[in-house]
Amino acid sequence: MTRTIKSVLACLSLFLSAGLNAAPALPLSALEVLQVVSKTGATEEVRGNEKTRRAHHGDTIKVHVLERGYGSNQPWVTFNGHEVDGTRTPVCNRGEGLVTCNGAGTTVGYLYTFTFRNTDGGWFEFTNTSLVPPHNRLSARLYIK
Repeated sequence: MTRTIKSVLACLSLFLSAGLNAAPALPLSALEVLQVVSKTGATEEVRGNEKTRRAHHGDTIKVHVLERGYGSNQPWVTFNGHEVDGTRTPVCNRGEGLVTCNGAGTTVGYLYTFTFRNTDGGWFEFTNTSLVPPHNRLSARLYIK
């Protein structure tokens, strides 16, 4: 009995020490629409802009969004009010800046890629809520011509 209790206590202390050494999760701090890619408008850097300068039309419009910190796994994303699905890739902060983690490093945010069709132009909107306190909600929007 004493041996079992000692084993359980040893495992518990191991798990607690591992948890204390882990870096705390970062709250969601920023959302940025980085670029829009299409055949008609090519690749357009849009960071900080309210709308695209070029017209992006066709079956394959890609929008890249950078999320700094930890937001929900399922952000609310729409184009002209219709939900848009995408993929998410973890990014790490290395000496050269933010790069994809590729299984190594501490995740500091996510790069999302959304693909959809655009025929008339409209609003792309991305909204997410932080998973950790203060559980703030952030949004980014861009008008795509």
